[in-house]
Amino acid sequence: MKRLIQVFLMLILMSAPVYADDLQDGLNAYQKQDLKEAVRLFSLSAEQGDVDAQTLLGSMYSEGLGVPQNYKESLKWYRLAAEQGAVGAQYNLGTMYGKGYGVPQNYKEAVRWYKLAAEQGAVDAQVNLGMMYANGEGVSRDYIKAHKWINIAVANGFENGRKTKDLIEKQMTPDQIAEAQKLAREWMNEHGKE
Repeated sequence: MKRLIQVFLMLILMSAPVYADDLQDGLNAYQKQDLKEAVRLFSLSAEQGDVDAQTLLGSMYSEGLGVPQNYKESLKWYRLAAEQGAVGAQYNLGTMYGKGYGVPQNYKEAVRWYKLAAEQGAVDAQVNLGMMYANGEGVSRDYIKAHKWINIAVANGFENGRKTKDLIEKQMTPDQIAEAQKLAREWMNEHGKE
């Protein structure tokens, strides 16, 4: 029995680096347009809990790259990565819930995932979250929060943000604009942005 345990441990230890290399090999296969091989290699890493591989595999299923398009499978992989804090997977889940890809459209769930990604600095999530507050999708309409998130996105490089911000400001009082700007500054300071 002890010999079997030793052999089992040796096999696990020998296979560990293989899974670490599978992600890079998958990326190499993807760049060579060998999409089926990329999916196979991402799957090996994803099954071992690699969040990058899980996110990539979610994208492959979402887009139908190397596999038939399958939103349910995409959601599975995105969710596994998102629950481990992967910002790209959180954003993608927000988009899937917001658009109803593979799930019934659910703006509250979209807001939940966008908020997690936005808090980690994902500009697209910040924009989408701001727009959801502006439109009252999944949350009560709140122009202050909408303006705050668009302000943050602008500071992080959202190029069309000034136009979006101007449209939101037309719905706001000067005091509301000042409050939104204050909240955005506080967020930026808290997250190490100037």
